[in-house]
Amino acid sequence: MTKCIENAIVIGATGLVGRELIRQLSQNDTCKNITAVVRRRDEELTRLAKVQQLVLEDFLLLTKEDVLDYTHAFSSLGTTIKKAGSKDCFYAIDFKINAHLAELLEHSETGLIIVSATGANPNSLFFYNRVKGELEYYLKSLKLAQLAILRPSLLLGDRDESRPAEQAIQKLYSRFSHLVPDTFKLKPVTAAQVAHTMVEAAQTQTEKFEIYDNLRILKMK
Repeated sequence: MTKCIENAIVIGATGLVGRELIRQLSQNDTCKNITAVVRRRDEELTRLAKVQQLVLEDFLLLTKEDVLDYTHAFSSLGTTIKKAGSKDCFYAIDFKINAHLAELLEHSETGLIIVSATGANPNSLFFYNRVKGELEYYLKSLKLAQLAILRPSLLLGDRDESRPAEQAIQKLYSRFSHLVPDTFKLKPVTAAQVAHTMVEAAQTQTEKFEIYDNLRILKMK
């Protein structure tokens, strides 16, 4: 089943991938309306003609009525344990909010495209990867019209927030990127590449469920 992106709803719209996704959706000829779910009104998004903002202090307040009549729902929502402040807070954002969105989409015709991570595994020894894996497992158990899961590696781009470790890796990678073959499955990807894959998955995926691993993201240009 393929479907043009006519109306899209996005959570995680103000993050690194989310902003790029909104920009690409705004330039998509078939996409007429984009709803960005945000915690506070965003000035950059107000300048995009197709974008309207749904302001919710808590994304768990999203209702079934809020997600009606969209052809596609996108989530690039995610954080780190350090930024969240604790494992419980990380779980509340990365698992509970994404799961809540998916539950609202059950038995509808809306396709869900969501960003996970390389290494996602419900049995992982690493908490971050385990939560991502548990979310993927749960999403696959729901009755969704269509589900696309992206598993990018390290994301390249300028974030609004400070992540010193990521910034250091990015600087190092920029110096030696020419030595990293395209076949390296953990090769960093840009936010633009991830957003592009999300849009392509929404428009071209024929199966009810597909995983887009890091190498596939790199190849979808």
